[in-house]
Amino acid sequence: MTPGHGEITPAIVLRHQKIYPAVYKETLTKDLSKLRYLESASQTSGQFLTKVGFSLLFLVIVYVVAVSSGGSETYSAFIVAAGVCGAYMAMNIGANDVANNMGPAVGSKALTLPAALAIAAIFEAAGALIAGGDVVKTISKNIIAVDSFDNELTFIWAMLSALIAASLWINIATMVRAPVSTTHSIVGGVMGAGIGAAGFAIVNWGTMSKIAASWVISPVLGGIIAAIFLAFINNFIVYREDKIAGAKRWVPALVGIMAGVFAAYLMLKGLKRVWKPEPWMITSAAIAIGAFTYLVLKPYIARKASGMENRNKSIRTLFTVPLICSTALLSFAHGSNDVANAVGPLAAIVSAAASGSIATKVTIPLWVMCIGAIGISLGLALFGPRLIRMVGDQITKMNPMRAYCVALSAAITVLIASALGLPVSSTHIAVGAVFGVGFFREWQTSRRTHINHGQYRKGKKFWEKMDPEERALRRKLVRRQHVVTIASAWVITVPATAILAAALFWGLRSVF
Repeated sequence: MTPGHGEITPAIVLRHQKIYPAVYKETLTKDLSKLRYLESASQTSGQFLTKVGFSLLFLVIVYVVAVSSGGSETYSAFIVAAGVCGAYMAMNIGANDVANNMGPAVGSKALTLPAALAIAAIFEAAGALIAGGDVVKTISKNIIAVDSFDNELTFIWAMLSALIAASLWINIATMVRAPVSTTHSIVGGVMGAGIGAAGFAIVNWGTMSKIAASWVISPVLGGIIAAIFLAFINNFIVYREDKIAGAKRWVPALVGIMAGVFAAYLMLKGLKRVWKPEPWMITSAAIAIGAFTYLVLKPYIARKASGMENRNKSIRTLFTVPLICSTALLSFAHGSNDVANAVGPLAAIVSAAASGSIATKVTIPLWVMCIGAIGISLGLALFGPRLIRMVGDQITKMNPMRAYCVALSAAITVLIASALGLPVSSTHIAVGAVFGVGFFREWQTSRRTHINHGQYRKGKKFWEKMDPEERALRRKLVRRQHVVTIASAWVITVPATAILAAALFWGLRSVF
């Protein structure tokens, strides 16, 4: 058949390809890139749907467990609803809050992401089940007076509203990659629901003012301590001509400090619900464990460092194992503490539904504790990598020494705050420490001391001889976009969850 006018035949295509090869090559490249984009998008969508499917399956299982848990027929629906909401809250805690512990270790390449997820899941669940405690306070930080509620039904509505509001807010924060305080989220939810139920007089405004102050105190203190330790490591190890000698001398001491600090941290925070030692016992144990670790590691580090090259890359490996141990202990302590944020309101609802009265402290049933432990681990495994990568790599670059400073700063800051009676957020502290490390590196870069290892040349340092304009154009080692996003999320967490909880309380009461 004779081709018609304007009809494109294979012969014409071949002729045009010979005449215009660049055009056809560019077009083919664009088409292939579109196909790759579609393939990647479909794969990502499939993974997301799989994660959502596992989450829904967990919620269905919790629904069945809550239905079979018993309780009075009058409040059985509330128990089931609270069980599902508590499971949803636990998954959100795992997806958002655990990134603070694992992010620096993953970003520094001390742990792979799968290994970090496995360690965090095991130790989070262990902390929740072993040291989560049989009794928790139903109201976080005693921010409202429970005797101001009219009856147990109003109290149940308030706790359910607080749980839903906190869960939704943490979910939104995870979507925008903002690590927020889960404790502050539930505090804001409880405050808002309490105001909705009984007015502003129900709130303990003195406690709330301390929590508001912690928005500034937590990250600043964490950042300062992390920067101090990084400066010490740089001056006495990294910037020394003989790095091996510096490592032999100071690495055992630094690891010993970490061991002692984490021993105190574990006794004070990780085991506080099952054992409450006296301050002198915590101090004595921390000193003893730190000294023992130093004495054991000193000859070991000396032998290991002797065969190393005199490079920063070699020295960093000495911090890998202590960093892994610290992340495991942080996860254990986090599981023992923050499981109460998920199951505390749930346990309060179960107690009020079963007894018909409101209690400030309640016993947590085993099935409720399991919901919190499994939910945190599942949320971490399914949705945690997003925040782990952001905290560990996207705010500022990490290596084992910087990650060590972040982990140690987090533990020390919590100990200082506990001794002073300040209600601080571990999330704010850890992320503030990451900021502190990054901004300290920026300051060092602006002074150019990293170029000549902090040494003087011809009576002046490099930065002193630089042009002021050149000095002002320093490298930005902290992404400002993340600073603004995270700081904004921290500031609005309590008011946002409070408003949302109050609206939910009024809405639920009007409907039901």
